[in-house]
Amino acid sequence: MTYLSPSIPRSFFEAVAEHMSRGLGRPVTLSEETAVSGPAGGEPEPFSNGTADVGFMCAPSFLWLSELASPPVELLGAPVFWDARNGGRAVYFSEVVVRHDSPARSFEDLLGCSWAYNDDRSLSGYYSLLEKLSESGGRAGELRHSGSHLDSLRLVARGAVDAAAIDSNVLALQLGSEPDLGQGLRILESWGPYAVQPVVVRTSLDRETKELLRGSLLGNGAGPEMPPLLTGFGLQRFAPVVPEDYAAERRTLAGLTGRAPAVEGGS
Repeated sequence: MTYLSPSIPRSFFEAVAEHMSRGLGRPVTLSEETAVSGPAGGEPEPFSNGTADVGFMCAPSFLWLSELASPPVELLGAPVFWDARNGGRAVYFSEVVVRHDSPARSFEDLLGCSWAYNDDRSLSGYYSLLEKLSESGGRAGELRHSGSHLDSLRLVARGAVDAAAIDSNVLALQLGSEPDLGQGLRILESWGPYAVQPVVVRTSLDRETKELLRGSLLGNGAGPEMPPLLTGFGLQRFAPVVPEDYAAERRTLAGLTGRAPAVEGGS
């Protein structure tokens, strides 16, 4: 199950599923949830009932699920994308994007302005912005739910909102496939690094199958073993991760969850 499409193309996850299928020696099916970047704790999710065994989701959802009395998922690994800033680590950034003709030159110039965000489970698109607003003591003029990073980019490009915070890997993929879009946009700031979206496995799955899945996922290192389609998406490898890798994100969520968004005219 992936919660990260369409911002990251479904074809990327299809390629991962095919690669894992070869490693496992058995079929792997793929489903997707496009409305949110992951489940929230306490709401229905596909892991507790065995509907899904492996999931791609944003870090907040993994952290919320891990805090349940019986966590339905545990970490399997995380993608490492080609980005000179990563240093080979499973991290990514939130890119603040404005129109090319925007007068803004810093985040402070965007206080009181309108922002698009993909959904309220997203670290790069939502919580990174709330964190910056909290640190600055400022407010946004409007927070507009777009539904995906791709739609946030289009809202900025046509001037419907002033800015958006975009997953750095999503932005690189989109600008690579849609160069004309990049001509109308400008990266104002980069925030992070943040621990990248994890790959999780169903906790109740038997240990042998978990290890087969882990070996299949983490065994696709850089070089000739990496399927060409995945390298075409900018994937370097999958790396092992542990809960401590998400400690900073856990602290951020603890400070922000439950607080009203800092929007002008709001409480």
